[in-house]
Amino acid sequence: MWWLFGLTVLILLSPIFYVWVSWIKNYKFWKHLMEIPGPKYYPIIGNMLDILFDVDNLFYSERKRCKTFYPIFKRWSFNLSVVTLISAEDIELVLSNMKHNTKSHIYDFLHDWLGTGLLTSSGNKWQNRRKILTPAFHFSILQEFIHIFNRETENLLKVLETECDKPYTNVIKPITEFTLNSVGETSLGINLSQGNRSYKQAIHIFGHILTKRIVRPWYRSKFIYKHSLLAQEEKNVVKVLHEFSTKVIADRKAMSSANRETSYSDKKRLAMLDLLLKAKDDGMDIDDEGIREEVDTFMFEGHDTTSMAICHVLMVLANEEKIQEEILQEIKEILTDSNKFPTYNDLMDMKFTERCIKECLRLYPSVPLIARTAGEDIKTHSGYTIPEGCDINIYIYDLHRSPQYWEDPDNFDPDRFLPENIAKRHPFAFLPFSAGSRNCIGQRFAMLEIKAVLCGILRKFKLKPVDTPNEIKYRTDLVLRPINEVKVKLALRT
Repeated sequence: MWWLFGLTVLILLSPIFYVWVSWIKNYKFWKHLMEIPGPKYYPIIGNMLDILFDVDNLFYSERKRCKTFYPIFKRWSFNLSVVTLISAEDIELVLSNMKHNTKSHIYDFLHDWLGTGLLTSSGNKWQNRRKILTPAFHFSILQEFIHIFNRETENLLKVLETECDKPYTNVIKPITEFTLNSVGETSLGINLSQGNRSYKQAIHIFGHILTKRIVRPWYRSKFIYKHSLLAQEEKNVVKVLHEFSTKVIADRKAMSSANRETSYSDKKRLAMLDLLLKAKDDGMDIDDEGIREEVDTFMFEGHDTTSMAICHVLMVLANEEKIQEEILQEIKEILTDSNKFPTYNDLMDMKFTERCIKECLRLYPSVPLIARTAGEDIKTHSGYTIPEGCDINIYIYDLHRSPQYWEDPDNFDPDRFLPENIAKRHPFAFLPFSAGSRNCIGQRFAMLEIKAVLCGILRKFKLKPVDTPNEIKYRTDLVLRPINEVKVKLALRT
């Protein structure tokens, strides 16, 4: 009986001993960390209870902490720690320095799905992949994509027209279909309009799994997680995601072979998937698994983030009738023929429309959080030291709504993005596509796609409000994802 009691005590005390040893070994690290302000904590477990029982409300709890402890705060549990930054001055210290280019440990949770592709890799691998993929977003390639955006917009309008007699339309479903099809036809060269429902559902489930892993420290242990039910659920989800991307690659290879395009040397510019296949044929540092990593990464980032952006734009414009009509007027002035599709140059000329999109991205950044690991000690503008090796959360959502940089930050005002106003603002106060060397490689792609679809929707429909900005509620996820629907009323224009 005594041995059982002793074993129980040993099991209970071992985490305490492990943390104590870690703190002694890394005294300087923890000394700097504990000087940074943050919410109340408890011995050993730190701030674990703050988020452990707050999963459903975590998005709003984080907003409250960001306001309470602005411009910097820490959280820790056992030997895990993270510092959150909200000020543009401190964020610039991280994003402008390549020593801090490594993504934080929370991105490790994406490895089973995305591997170490462009989003999650670091060092030489990231640099090599970025070098391979950058030509896929050259402006000459983007020009070729506009007719695909227009064609997919036409398909979307047919779907939305059937919704006009309804009290409202949940725009998430048709817009997500539009963005996924657009990514497939442009960057992958494949029609994804069939059989993608399970793929989209799997992405949403993966987001739920990721949140649970983040808030439960014991899932940081690979051994514990490997034997959990959550790991089995993730395995099933990843299987669906990988089967979909593997089929995309196989289909593209088959199409190229059937069209006798096994050699890409005659083409000056290649879309993303063809570029990856050529890189492998040319003996560059990428294999079949690497190709799948990048396809998985861009299929997710290229459709899910953009679909959320478009849904928020539609919701905002439905509530801003005057702005909606001003955008329509600009579209009519540039596209003088009512049947004309926009060209690349037409879309680039839509300056007011672009300011409105940027203001929507300020209020509703598709990626509300990015995270890095400190590559060396960072002395912040507020006088604290973030120790080398510490994870850093950068809350773009709260940065974009900080009164430090934005007057009346919750109000919609596209004039914030007039050149004279941009010049007066801190360059790191607006980060919808991140910044620095690891900025979003597809940001011009996304802006052109959003403009193209707005041309089609606003010329055909008047958007009327159903949901207001204050009624949309969010959950913690990979993207800024509403808990429920995003509802807009569509009325045909006469």
